[in-house]
Amino acid sequence: MALSDTWLKAHLGKDREGTLVKSDRDGLSVRVSPKGKLTYQLRYRHGGKPGRLDLGSYPLMSLKEARERCQKLRAALEEGHDPKSFFAAEKYKKVFAKSVEALFRDWYVSYCEPTKKSPEDILRSFEIHVFPRIGRLSTTEASLHAWLELLEPLAKVRPAICSRVLTNAKQMYKWAIKRHLVESNPLADINAKEDLRIVKSKGTRVLSDSEIKYLWEALESTRMHPRNQIWIKLCLLYGCRLSEIRLSHKSHFDMKNKVWTVPAENHKMGGVTRKPLVRPLLPIAAEWVEEASKLSNSPIYLITAKGSDKPPADRAHLSLSLRIQQWVWRHRQFAMEHWSMHDLRRTARTNFSSLTEYHIAEIMLGHALPGQHAVYDHYDYLEEQRVAYEKWWERLSKIVS
Repeated sequence: MALSDTWLKAHLGKDREGTLVKSDRDGLSVRVSPKGKLTYQLRYRHGGKPGRLDLGSYPLMSLKEARERCQKLRAALEEGHDPKSFFAAEKYKKVFAKSVEALFRDWYVSYCEPTKKSPEDILRSFEIHVFPRIGRLSTTEASLHAWLELLEPLAKVRPAICSRVLTNAKQMYKWAIKRHLVESNPLADINAKEDLRIVKSKGTRVLSDSEIKYLWEALESTRMHPRNQIWIKLCLLYGCRLSEIRLSHKSHFDMKNKVWTVPAENHKMGGVTRKPLVRPLLPIAAEWVEEASKLSNSPIYLITAKGSDKPPADRAHLSLSLRIQQWVWRHRQFAMEHWSMHDLRRTARTNFSSLTEYHIAEIMLGHALPGQHAVYDHYDYLEEQRVAYEKWWERLSKIVS
């Protein structure tokens, strides 16, 4: 007759003469000591030799858990493993498994820091939202349920941060699986949109002509440092990414041939294309670059942080648009709808559409051409870009004058 909870409870802690062994099924049995201690055991044959393995004690291990463990070990036995060695290896993994925080930091140094554009943002998100909750859990204890208890509330209040945490946690587990640091990814089947109801909204903010005029007036009138004024003007003129200016070297600007080269490591698509971006340097842009070069505290970088010879921090731009909006409200009593520096890129691209062909506008923005164009078309379109930029600067000049 198979074991039951009733039978186990009846024999737990009861003194008796000698040892009793009660069989269950599939090689599982329980041994009752003279003092009433109940120990689950697995009896098996491996390599023609009999073996016996203690699985755990009742009631710390339930009958259901003992049967599940028994089935797992018998499956290992059928694959040719010695259950005793397999059980010891499983126990070792649990005892010496890395914590979630330790695994993240290994992944951060090995993969995230060398390959991600803003690894410090990812680290900060985990330090604030993940480590305090499940950072100390071992990777074997950090179940899907534990992760969802963290992610589901976060998705309601900080959906963008939640999406970042989910994406990078999944990448961390994928990296760890390849190195046999963990056996599975508990988040593999979790989708931000379907499971956490996170819907990424596409930005649509484009500055109107009147807003561009106010912006330019603010740049000419505020106490903002001239290097930041030039940074903003270049971003609006070229529709470039912020980092393409922030990380620029003085040597990237060929003042003789009037060409600005953005190395592959300084632009978003560089990791895929391994190619630099090449843009024409308009006369007005050359003036701004020369002025920024004189203001720079570095022999290398075009734009430097205050009191430093290094580029501005990755988040240094966040306050710039706010300062302009405040000036416009204070001096022109016009409440600008909130905009960010990235919206200048969208504003430029929207204007490019009426000034040049689609593929030229995409090249100006630093986007990769779709399909076979990226494979066969390696022309830089430098002169075509120059014409389009000149038209855009002509339009800008009329707007701001």
